Amino acid sequence: MAEFVAKKMLSDEGLEARITSAGVSDEEHGSPMDPRAASVLTSHGYPCSGHRAHQIDESEIMSADLVIAAEPRHITMMKRMAPEADNLRLIRDYDPNCKPGTSLPDPWYGSADGFEDTLAAIEAAMAGIVAEVRSLI
Repeated sequence: MAEFVAKKMLSDEGLEARITSAGVSDEEHGSPMDPRAASVLTSHGYPCSGHRAHQIDESEIMSADLVIAAEPRHITMMKRMAPEADNLRLIRDYDPNCKPGTSLPDPWYGSADGFEDTLAAIEAAMAGIVAEVRSLI
């Protein structure tokens, strides 16, 4: 979800950046976005076609200016893949109303309402992410 929110927000700000989405595991490799997530994104005006899951790797981490994770454990897992990475951040650390280290709500095992909560959390972090990307360009 964050990939498509970021693409729209950065575009709305006139910023060009390559944005991708990847998981820390390979269990969903090649799968499309969860239909509940796509439905919520679409209903909020975010185009979200063409997504296919893939696992992030050391090369992708090290070639990125910024890698944003959903949970602290994801950062831990990526640090194992790329021990020298200094570009790893947590999405909710960009939300000024969240305590540092807060995880993004994971709606996977719940209802569609959970995807609304996750989208709201992503949107709350976007101003900080836009500012960070602007500083990197």
